[in-house]
Amino acid sequence: MNDTSTSDVIGRRVEVNGEHATVRFSGFVPPVAGLWLGVEWDNPERGKHDGSHEGTVYFKCRHPTGGSFIRPNKVNFGVDLLTAIKNRYVLEGEPEEEEEQTVIIGNKPVETIGFDSVAKQQSENKLRFPSGSPSPTGTFSTLKILVLNRTGVTWAEVLRCASGCPVLEKLYLESNNIVISERPVDVLQTVKLLDLSSNQLIDENQLFLIAYLPRLEQLILSDIGISSLHFPDAGIGCKTAMFPSLQYLVLNDNQISQWSFINELDKLQSLHALSCARNPLTEGSKDAQTTRQFLIAKIGQLQTLNKCVIPPEERRGAELDYRKAFGNEWKKAGGHQDPDKDRPNEEFLAAHPRYQSLCLKYGAPEDGELKTQQPFLLRNQLLTLKIKYPNQLGQRVIEKQLPESMTVQKVKGFLSRLLKVSVSELLLSYESPKMPGREIELENDQQSLQFYSIENGDCLLVRW
Repeated sequence: MNDTSTSDVIGRRVEVNGEHATVRFSGFVPPVAGLWLGVEWDNPERGKHDGSHEGTVYFKCRHPTGGSFIRPNKVNFGVDLLTAIKNRYVLEGEPEEEEEQTVIIGNKPVETIGFDSVAKQQSENKLRFPSGSPSPTGTFSTLKILVLNRTGVTWAEVLRCASGCPVLEKLYLESNNIVISERPVDVLQTVKLLDLSSNQLIDENQLFLIAYLPRLEQLILSDIGISSLHFPDAGIGCKTAMFPSLQYLVLNDNQISQWSFINELDKLQSLHALSCARNPLTEGSKDAQTTRQFLIAKIGQLQTLNKCVIPPEERRGAELDYRKAFGNEWKKAGGHQDPDKDRPNEEFLAAHPRYQSLCLKYGAPEDGELKTQQPFLLRNQLLTLKIKYPNQLGQRVIEKQLPESMTVQKVKGFLSRLLKVSVSELLLSYESPKMPGREIELENDQQSLQFYSIENGDCLLVRW
């Protein structure tokens, strides 16, 4: 799913594996845990029901088989118009010669020649601001989107130009060698999106000059070369007053190599979505899944990471694994299961500022959990699990040992052979004694049992 909040998706058009639909419902569908989207398919034969489940009407369809429930991360909401146009028409490099192109507008094909040259002239022409010209206050009174990519504009010129745009919401300043030289005063106060990508002269001190823009929700800092970040106004476990409205931060293609940078991001009070691909911290690790788990565990309010929604069960698994992985280090630093004796030193708290809150959430790690320093690296550890499945007498429970690295798909294959049931018909979930009354669906066939934090003694529930 793209970076779209599930709270405002009702009525949105979506695509799933080439099929199109309209979102009619967003919420929970007991008894299965997690968030669901109810969609009405354009093709009514694609669905399974009319929006009802076990006697409860969640939404209505015009056709009795026009509806389905789908997990949000399997739905494609598309991209915004500006991104779509940029992806289709703006060239990455200079073409050797002009080629004829066909563009579909509505249902009609339109042939274009020389479009690339025109696009380049329109979006990369160098601007010149006369030094003696008056301030353009209020000149563009209704302008909401301004694109100044690759125009050679300076920060001072940006502020002058912005004074003429009192309702500006989106400002694109990519590749201008900008240096943020002064704090915006009475300008840019309505901006919600600011793109500063590929301005290699920007550092963290310059970012602090724009840190109090009151409505800034999206900040794009791809390829600016940043490697460090520290919010001096907030201590360990506290929130910064900077970037108060920032919800989505893009840090792709930078020089981030220290986890301390990620620790600082947890101080942003409104941050819900983060993209940080192609950094030394994320690319240097051989285990991409472990890196993703650490990012999720370190930023508690994160809902989307690298354009992938974080389901509740993934967050739980990431936080439990993080808690186990650094449990021995926590004990050596003064951590203790007894709250009266639990006094980890400042060095540990600085490196793992969320660790204490994870202990409060899940309980302090017990000695039995800390036999290995990093349990996520043990690919062949066996789990003893109960497997509950229906039979002619009602329910039967058997006990099996399965590797924690075994994927859900392979578990289904094993159960298919054991129970003589087609793999395509099997539905898996599990229950844990640590979470009585809660059932967690194993919805991703490519993930492992360990990804879902399944432990010894847990019960796999098999349905078909």
